Amino acid sequence: MASEVRSLAGRSAQAAKEIKTLIGASVLKVDAGTQQVAATGQSVSEIVNQVQRVTDLIAEISAASHEQSEGITQVGEAAQQLDQVTQQNAALVEQSAAAAASLKNQASDLSALVRGFVLETGAVHAPIEPSQSTAATVSRRPQPKLGLQHASRQG
Repeated sequence: MASEVRSLAGRSAQAAKEIKTLIGASVLKVDAGTQQVAATGQSVSEIVNQVQRVTDLIAEISAASHEQSEGITQVGEAAQQLDQVTQQNAALVEQSAAAAASLKNQASDLSALVRGFVLETGAVHAPIEPSQSTAATVSRRPQPKLGLQHASRQG
């Protein structure tokens, strides 16, 4: 029986050594797992920080897009105003051209009327050349003393 007790004690000692080895391996695995959990926690924290940065960047992009949209709207409105002003200017140019044509016709009619006048001495007044200035023409013309008569009245 003593041999059985020694054998049992030897096996118990051997089992204790195996258990000690297993516990040591488990402790190492638990330490490694703890380090992995810590690293994972740090990675998750970094991911959360990066997600926050991405969220902030998206908010900035959204704000910039909104500002660009408003800017584009203002540019469109300015282009519309420029188009309206251009159309108004074109209308004014047309009106000015029509007024100039009307003035030209009136000047032509007035010139024709002036050619019909004669001085009392009976001389027909020479037509005014368009290239002469009014002041130069007036200073060269003799001034009538008694007034003008229309040529159609003298008949």
